[in-house]
Amino acid sequence: MNSEDCPSLPAVFAAQARRRGGRPFLWAKRDGAYCPLSWAEVADLTARLARGLAALGVGRGARVALIAENRPEWVIADLAIMSAGAITVPGYVTSTADTHRHVLADSGAEAVIVSTTALCARAIPAINQVPSVKHLIAIEPAGQPCTAAVHSWDEVRALGAHVPQEAAPPIDAIGPDDAACIIYTSGTGGLPKGVLATHRNILANCRGAHRLLEILGLGDEVFLSFLPLSHSYEHSAGLMFPISIGAQIYFAEGAETLAANLLEARPTIMTAVPRLYETMHQRIRLAMQRESALKRRLFERAVAIGRKRLAGEPLGLADRLLDPALDRLVRDKVRARFGGRLKAMVSGGAPLNPEIGGFFVALGVNLLQGYGQTEAGPVICCNPPGAIKIDTVGPPLDGVAVRIAEDGEILVAGDNVMPGYWNDAEATARTVKEGWLHTGDVGRLDPDGYLKITDRKRDFIKNSGGEMISPARVEGQLTLQPEIAQAVVYGDRRPYLVALIVPEPGLAGDGGRDARQAVGEAVARANRALGPAERIRRFLLAEPFSVANGQMTPTLKPRRHAIRDAYARALDTLYEGKGIAA
Repeated sequence: MNSEDCPSLPAVFAAQARRRGGRPFLWAKRDGAYCPLSWAEVADLTARLARGLAALGVGRGARVALIAENRPEWVIADLAIMSAGAITVPGYVTSTADTHRHVLADSGAEAVIVSTTALCARAIPAINQVPSVKHLIAIEPAGQPCTAAVHSWDEVRALGAHVPQEAAPPIDAIGPDDAACIIYTSGTGGLPKGVLATHRNILANCRGAHRLLEILGLGDEVFLSFLPLSHSYEHSAGLMFPISIGAQIYFAEGAETLAANLLEARPTIMTAVPRLYETMHQRIRLAMQRESALKRRLFERAVAIGRKRLAGEPLGLADRLLDPALDRLVRDKVRARFGGRLKAMVSGGAPLNPEIGGFFVALGVNLLQGYGQTEAGPVICCNPPGAIKIDTVGPPLDGVAVRIAEDGEILVAGDNVMPGYWNDAEATARTVKEGWLHTGDVGRLDPDGYLKITDRKRDFIKNSGGEMISPARVEGQLTLQPEIAQAVVYGDRRPYLVALIVPEPGLAGDGGRDARQAVGEAVARANRALGPAERIRRFLLAEPFSVANGQMTPTLKPRRHAIRDAYARALDTLYEGKGIAA
């Protein structure tokens, strides 16, 4: 991790590949069983693809979009793009064709790598509208005509095999301040904007994570990759950090098989978002309801003792005597659900409910809540093992400075902070001032230097899966429908979005039934134009928001806090299965 020896991400990978050779690196399911690719195999495939890209004319600084689910080819493509001196532009597999078009056009992508025929169905209509895209590289058959030249994955690798190694772009020409990737995130107007991340930014995160976790005795680590690699959190913490310490990476098959994959991979470290813990908390609680009264009592006692320890409260004699037995009878079984050899799980991407976080820590799971933003590599803070304060996001990583502005905003500086947004000097000037990233979040530092997030200055919603959503974009789609006069959406720290909707006058109908039906149809239409995380699942009909009732500003923007306070209980019931299903 010496930046002089390894000034770039491809250089770090190459060093580890030389050191580890034939040892397993990437594991993916094939014919129902996990099969590995070794470090040497991945290095060879990466080098061939990098030379193939160069032969297609993809040169230094070129942007190459990558639209694929988590799989070994994602890693190979990412490393090959950067090895060629180009810049990876990850795309979400859930993005609409319109979003792909914006990202491709804004980044000026010259080539696009797409994994499946189904993903090509959304990517190709976007490619056909973006003249800068000259090449489509399809891992599986593209399935439809494209204005760009279409190449198969194997064809480009074969092309690279005929390019002499000495003719390939040298990895050592890539410097720490060269761009590694452009990761798009929601902007103020709802359109995604690109965060330009340098090799230095991501390597700084890798070094900070290593220093945070070295107390665990890092050795032959195993990661289970579950979050999308197109997300900055998984890209840095779930891919580049494992590469930097020479770890193995298993790819989970999907959310529905995650519990089984945990038992197969038996990870030692895993990155996850709060939604995973919410789901597992619910499953464990439901399982305990089916157990005997004695087992339930022992379980609750284990949680209670663990919570006392987490809070720093002294244990009584009875607790101290019973605790070792509870470790074997209760906590070992909970740890076994995660594979049985987990050293740490890092929770990030969205705020973790302290009640749920405390539940797992009490049951012996080393759950470390962190905090970050795409603009900061992305990790800013994280709780250290052995010194967890579950209601905080921990102290800053080594090499990261955090200070609190006069208005409470969290400011961040360090090698992890982006140089700026791609093609948006104005947004960059608003966000990074004199080297300090203005996060838009509000918080405070406790006497031990742990950061506690108390509010968000920005209006963005971050759901419990860690996805950042622009409410303005969703509300814009809703109010485009003729039946909807006003709409305000909610879902911060929640598993899905809900909405308060004011129908157009004249839709009241018979007892409101006509209005409910008409608005329901309108919401369904709006949902078809939105990505999966943006779609409204349930809604309530509301009274008009106005300046007079304090729910609109003088410039006719919704006062979200005022509206939320007025409908607090009603909004909660929407997550209890009440309200109107969309």
